[in-house]
Amino acid sequence: MKKNILLPTDFSENAWSAAIYALKLYQNLDCKFYFLNSYKMKVSTMSSFSNKLLETVSSQAKDELKEIKNKAENYNTNTNHEFEIIISSGDLYDAIDASIEKYNIDLIVMGTKGATGAKELFLGSNTVNIIKKVKKAPVLIVPDRYDFVEPKQLAFPTDFNRFYGDELSPLKVMSERYNSKIRIIHINEQEKLTDVQNSNLSHLKSYFKADTYSLHWKPGYTKKTQAIYDFIKEEDINILVMINYEHSFIENIVNEPVIKNLGYQLTIPFLVIPCTSC
Repeated sequence: MKKNILLPTDFSENAWSAAIYALKLYQNLDCKFYFLNSYKMKVSTMSSFSNKLLETVSSQAKDELKEIKNKAENYNTNTNHEFEIIISSGDLYDAIDASIEKYNIDLIVMGTKGATGAKELFLGSNTVNIIKKVKKAPVLIVPDRYDFVEPKQLAFPTDFNRFYGDELSPLKVMSERYNSKIRIIHINEQEKLTDVQNSNLSHLKSYFKADTYSLHWKPGYTKKTQAIYDFIKEEDINILVMINYEHSFIENIVNEPVIKNLGYQLTIPFLVIPCTSC
């Protein structure tokens, strides 16, 4: 079955780097890649623009999208890959959401430069907003200038407080595709798991094949992000994977102050999977 991959772009090298990662990640699969650009303007800005100038902005964006499409076609020699362009004058999130519905998108791949200035941003403000808002497709965030490495080691942090259903499928599929090991991380705040946590842990064990995963306990950390960062380095993790649901582990991570530092240090792709059962 053909995979439909959405590639939001602002025409930066960072966005192009993320696109290259996507091409390599799915190099052996039948895929259609959609380059999306959204050029929404503020009302105050639009009021000073004539219709002709707005048409010029749209035309320039379309020309740049065509250039990126041609660049991807020239770079990519895989005959099982197709490329299309999408241009939107709306908000980036609305454009992504509409594209997911219209083109049956399986995955969104976007780049980020991480924190900027005085450590005020995690993965860039646009990226954080997309993580929080997109509920209909997984989002794969690729760090700036990241060189593709086959994802042989996948880290999956969880507190075992949630029963995971079909949303685990992208993690399982990636593990099977690359014969990857899934490293399930529990940053334990209590010495023992509750009955609910034990039940959810049992479900995870039954969902994944015994030889595809391992369990890792990380006690003694006051900051979950630091525990994750240390684990990434210790285990040579290639992709960090989290499930996003309301009041979730990932929500705590985003709101945790140390995440601002992690935004500088996180040098691997980050796959955020929406909760389909929420």
